[in-house]
Parts: sequence; C-alpha cells; structure tokens
Amino acid sequence: MPTTSAALFSKALKLSLLLAAAVAVAGGGIGFLIYGTPGLYSALIGAAVAAVFGAMTILSISIGAKLPLGGFYGMVLGGWLIKLLLFAVLMGLLQSATFISGPMFFFAVVASVLGGLAVDSYLVLSAKLPAVEN
Repeated sequence: MPTTSAALFSKALKLSLLLAAAVAVAGGGIGFLIYGTPGLYSALIGAAVAAVFGAMTILSISIGAKLPLGGFYGMVLGGWLIKLLLFAVLMGLLQSATFISGPMFFFAVVASVLGGLAVDSYLVLSAKLPAVEN
C-alpha cells in the first residue's frame, strides 16, 4: 500500500481511470444492447465525465496538499465549484442531444461515482501514511 501522499494520489488516479475504462466497456456494451448506439454513446460520455471529474478532484487535493491550510481549502473548494459549473454546462448541452439515452447516461455516471467512492475509501483505509509528513 502507498506510504506517501504522492504515492496515494498516484494510485488513486490510476485506479479511478481504470474504473472509468471498466464502466465505459461494461456500460457501453450494456447500453448498446438495451438502447442501441445512443446507449453506447451515453455510457462512454458518462464514463468520460466521471474520469475527468475524478481526476480533477485528485489533482486539486494533491496540489492543495502542498499549500498552507487556507490554500488547501481554497483549492479543493475552487475545484468543486469548477466541477459543478462544468457539469451544469455539460447537462445543458446534452439536454437536447438526440444521440444520448438519459437512463444509460445516468446509470453510467452513478456507477462511476459509486465506484470512485469505493476506490477512494479502500485507498484511504488501507494506506499506511504517517500522521505528519516532512
């Protein structure tokens, strides 16, 4: 298991991207079987959204960890606000798209988010990080 915060962030990023790829493959296959091409596109877009947003979270925490406490909170909150705005813009753009299946997109995003929470929880609970790093 990771013994430094940099190793933990690196492992979290790798596992998050692997999870997004798995959701893209499994969700794309299921989406194609149920909804056809729109289901495939929806699963791929949902997995990509989760991958990008997960990577943004990991990178904002990684960068924020090198800052003073106020900078850390500012970086994490700023990243969260940017993700919220980007998600709202993306939903607005995809709302009238005919190549999207709403239910498949929803399930792909939910599966990616829940999987990301599971990956993050596993890494935090199994990490062997000291209470204070030099």
